[in-house]
Amino acid sequence: MGNYFTYITTNAIRTVLYIGITNDLERRMTEHFENKGKPNTFAGKYGCHFLIYFERFPNAKFAIEREKELKKWSRVKKENLIRTMNPNWQFLNEEIKERCPVIAIAERNESLRSQISSGWYCHLF
Repeated sequence: MGNYFTYITTNAIRTVLYIGITNDLERRMTEHFENKGKPNTFAGKYGCHFLIYFERFPNAKFAIEREKELKKWSRVKKENLIRTMNPNWQFLNEEIKERCPVIAIAERNESLRSQISSGWYCHLF
């Protein structure tokens, strides 16, 4: 089973949305944070390192398809989607460490590996 995510981040005042994909959500959020203020990336330039929404997929193909779909949506439609999981637009960066262990961590931890292999999901459409 794969571990792929389509996610949405925002800036501190929630005015900019960034949509991306990754196979390691925690690592990717760290990368966005480390790139803040760097103009060579969209997320860095606009400070989009606050996770507000994510979906988990079994493979990269589905995550990429969902990313492309969401990028075509209007701002209003994206906001409505975010509210389905996160009505108050709370920053989820710390929460993902508990809810979505990544495969690398799970491989070193028997109880996490069994949870993932038994179908323990963060958010799956």
